[in-house]
Amino acid sequence: MNMASIGIFIFTVIYITVVNAGLVDVKCKTENMGQYGQQSLLDCAIETSQEATGAVFRTVSWKKEGIDEPLLLFHKGETIKQPGYSFAEPSWNNRNMNVSLHITNTTVEDQGVYTCTVMTDSGSDTSKTTLKVTAKYSKPTIISEPEKISQSTGGTLVCNSVGGYPKGQIRWFGELNEDWTGSSDMEVKETKSGLFELSSKLTLLRGSTYSKYTCAVFNTSGGKEDEATFEVPDGQDTSGHSGGEPGKPTVQVTTIVAASLVIGSLIVGLLGVILYKMRSRRDHREVRAFESDAEEGGGREVDKEYQDTLA
Repeated sequence: MNMASIGIFIFTVIYITVVNAGLVDVKCKTENMGQYGQQSLLDCAIETSQEATGAVFRTVSWKKEGIDEPLLLFHKGETIKQPGYSFAEPSWNNRNMNVSLHITNTTVEDQGVYTCTVMTDSGSDTSKTTLKVTAKYSKPTIISEPEKISQSTGGTLVCNSVGGYPKGQIRWFGELNEDWTGSSDMEVKETKSGLFELSSKLTLLRGSTYSKYTCAVFNTSGGKEDEATFEVPDGQDTSGHSGGEPGKPTVQVTTIVAASLVIGSLIVGLLGVILYKMRSRRDHREVRAFESDAEEGGGREVDKEYQDTLA
């Protein structure tokens, strides 16, 4: 359709609209939601008065704001459509009151304001409707920088989520569900397809790190779409080491072993002193018993035995 034909078409629409106002009414849904990569429907239907019952369509036109050429046009019994656009009903004809627009593969560029214009042999009307496009963000992924971090060393957590629309937000939460978003730094990139990539960094200070952090992605309406959790190791491995060279005890382990040896030596020494005192007391009692027996005459027998031994 050339510019002259478009001009004649517009003039005709205006003329018929004024002459037959109220006989034909185009009813379109005010707002429609479309999902990126899916089919979308712009819902419009025709209502007529009794005077226009059985009206026959001469022209149906769908245009998008900012684009000169119609996306879909029925005129003089012929349907002209751009790729990806069609009537919602495949068997649509010039007496079908459902003039809804069907979009095969919704993209970000499809978002906007659309105008549906209908001309019949009994009147004409025009109505506008809006399409909003959304795309769900991917499940967040979290990596650490450096790759191996612990609660004692600190580091940086990086959360990424891609493929969403409109622009969303990444938020951070600690193990007690406290909000750490204010301490993070988020970066937003727009791809060629119009979708967004979100990346957020959270720095963990050495010595003040919790054991668990959650990264959640929220859409533009504030609704949470998905989340991921990262658990920060406490720095101890299964061998009792805490980040030293494999097979070698760390300073902490060495200190514990040395302390255990010192304590063990003290305990052994204390037991030796106790045993020595107990033995001394026993010997002392035996001497006193011997002296007591000597006082009662037992000493004479001992002297006699001693003299016999000398003889």
